[in-house]
Amino acid sequence: MPEKQGEVMWPRLIASKVLKKRLGSNNFVADFPINSFENLLDDQSLISSTIICNDDHAETQKYKIFASTWNVGGVAPSDNLNMEELLETFNTSCDIYVLGFQEVVPLRASNVLGSENNRITMKWNSLIREALNKKTSQQRNEENHIGFPTKGGKSMESSISPEFRCIISKQMVGILISVWVRNDLRTYIRSPNVSCVGCGIMGCLGNKGSVSVRFRLHETNFCFVCTHLASGGREGDERYRNSNVAEILSRTGFPKGPSLDLPQKIRDHEYVIN
Repeated sequence: MPEKQGEVMWPRLIASKVLKKRLGSNNFVADFPINSFENLLDDQSLISSTIICNDDHAETQKYKIFASTWNVGGVAPSDNLNMEELLETFNTSCDIYVLGFQEVVPLRASNVLGSENNRITMKWNSLIREALNKKTSQQRNEENHIGFPTKGGKSMESSISPEFRCIISKQMVGILISVWVRNDLRTYIRSPNVSCVGCGIMGCLGNKGSVSVRFRLHETNFCFVCTHLASGGREGDERYRNSNVAEILSRTGFPKGPSLDLPQKIRDHEYVIN
């Protein structure tokens, strides 16, 4: 029977409350506390360095971004999983790495309604960290054995590759998104944030839905959306997936930021990668 005007079905209300309690507002895991990004706004030398003027035009900074998605089917990663193949670190080096996962945990009731399995997230992030920083670790080990070459009595500058650090990691049930940047780029990143939308069971729970992240690099706003949509290969199932996408676009929202000038919806960002 259709709902009466002004009446809210109690299963949907309960599901919504459970989801909000578990997701938190804008909580995420990172190598740095959230205040450290916003405190950089007070550094005038940083602000002036983010835009380099040349004949009254801002200079464009070019960066390489690696983005990948992987449905792991509810299987926990093994200790010897080679993430280097996925990240292709042996072929090229990017400045920013964004990895989205689906079904990092089996989608059974205990995982959908229970507490998050943070151990799985920590395991994935540990493997990513190891793969991204493998070259750095090897170079440091070599330097510990042979030392720096010198010139004119002074040590030459180290050629060690920059370290990668995690600026955002967020899990919602089986959806996990993890963002890594070169350590020297962190000072140019502001207002990292997350927005979770659950549109699974009862239209609210996080077995299906999205985890979106946003941040500003220099003066450009980026949004990355990791989704897990309704399944099914029968005719008409695509309508459920299209409905999920409509819900994600409608319900995803970010704060305006300390200067009240940041985009709040997915489509308002300058670069959106899904």
